[in-house]
Amino acid sequence: MKTIVLSDQRSVDNEIDIVVRLFELGLTSFHLRKSHYSKQKMRNYLDKIPSVYHNRIIIHSHHKLVKKYNLKGIHLSSKDRRSSFKNWLNIKSLKRRNPFLRVSTSFTTISELNKYNDLYDYVFLSPIFDSTSKKKYQSGFKEYSLTSATQRSNYNVVALGGVDVDNIKKAFNMGFWGCGFLSTIWNSPNPADKFQQLKLKCNEFQYNPIL
Repeated sequence: MKTIVLSDQRSVDNEIDIVVRLFELGLTSFHLRKSHYSKQKMRNYLDKIPSVYHNRIIIHSHHKLVKKYNLKGIHLSSKDRRSSFKNWLNIKSLKRRNPFLRVSTSFTTISELNKYNDLYDYVFLSPIFDSTSKKKYQSGFKEYSLTSATQRSNYNVVALGGVDVDNIKKAFNMGFWGCGFLSTIWNSPNPADKFQQLKLKCNEFQYNPIL
């Protein structure tokens, strides 16, 4: 299964050092989500990461930076999806010029999986499992509904929310293409060790390795 790490919205101590270490350990998809960052602050963040790893970063805001920094892709929020038709065409055009550019988005309902749009290389669905973080929440789905929905959908669906070593196999059996890790990584006393455990487990269950 695909192993995807998302940044915390808040600033984390030694965050850049941790992110670089995760890249060194084999992380290939890092979602940089700092919605409160100005464009300059986002540039400062990217400038601190060795350029050799820029093509592993999917950016959630200030999407125009994707070209300047040769980033892996962009993530569209629900607000972005409601943006003007002109912006939508710009993204389509950008992807045509760069076929390796990845575009993702996030869903919170099963019904959204049925409305396929070939713009997206993969989509997050959350929350799949009960929270493992201090901010408690419960899964919003029934297992049988998830299994049916992921198998029926044309999307590559990434499980997000409460995913940890002990339920990665369950996510795979429900038909998920990958797993997204957020608090599981950032609330760990040793994010690098935690990532290695998660990646090793995900690698036991392989789908398409290209994306």
